[in-house]
Amino acid sequence: MHGHDHFHGSGTRAFAIVTLANLAYTVVEAGYGFATDSLALLSDALHNLGDVLGLGLAWGAAVLARRAPTERHTYGWRRATLLSPLANAVLLVAFAGALSWEAVRRLGAPPQIPAMPVVVVAAIGILVNLGGAWLMRGGHGRDLNRRGAYLHLIADAGVSLAAVLAGLGMLWLGWEWLDPATGLLVGAVVALSAFGLLRDAFNAAMDAVPAALDQAGVRAWLQAQPGVSAVHHVHIWSLGAGEIAMTAHLVRTGSDGHDAFLDHVHRELDARFGINHPTLQVEFGGACLHDRDDRAPHGH
Repeated sequence: MHGHDHFHGSGTRAFAIVTLANLAYTVVEAGYGFATDSLALLSDALHNLGDVLGLGLAWGAAVLARRAPTERHTYGWRRATLLSPLANAVLLVAFAGALSWEAVRRLGAPPQIPAMPVVVVAAIGILVNLGGAWLMRGGHGRDLNRRGAYLHLIADAGVSLAAVLAGLGMLWLGWEWLDPATGLLVGAVVALSAFGLLRDAFNAAMDAVPAALDQAGVRAWLQAQPGVSAVHHVHIWSLGAGEIAMTAHLVRTGSDGHDAFLDHVHRELDARFGINHPTLQVEFGGACLHDRDDRAPHGH
């Protein structure tokens, strides 16, 4: 009665186009970065590589969401998308550290960098990232997977703009120090983003309540439903691939309209909070032994 077809839309094509386009541009940018010895281009390529990995994970999440659960993997393979960002973050921190070290070394004696290739390649990056963001714009406010990709692409366009400005500064003013300075700045941005990704991935792997969700608000909404006298054992966690699961015990004073009540609660949990995989245990009666534990933060 309560279906669990949680894959919404055909976003895999958009993810595929954006991921492959950004990967191709990253390869070209890194090639020009090595050819011109420009840290501005190399650091921007690193930043794009990180987001290509992130887009690839989002693409994979959209594909994995279609795989049906099995007898052994009853939730499917969605949870793998919560573990991959850990390795992604560690690699990005290592690369950012290496680039930042080289940028600091070059600040004292900046090498001659051909400015025009930096401007042209970085300008192409702005177009690629804004084009990808345009493809991701549809439904990004509702789909957290697409929203994350959309915001990353907008941020990438901003980083490419910084590289363009650095190239213009070298071209017009002869400020060669702008290249390592831009590399150092972008390296810091990549490192901060990677640490944030590492924190979020660790929290998700440890079944933390998703940051965008207010567990107290969910509990209060459940408590306010008709006939509900108590709510306890509320647990909310991410399954990956845009899936959010929840279990809860509800105490109701009567069994009238039980199936309609469950249908309503399931629909509203998805619409209001994005909880699309709820499991509710309903207990009937005016009191429950679990109530005495309901104040505990861990819910047991």
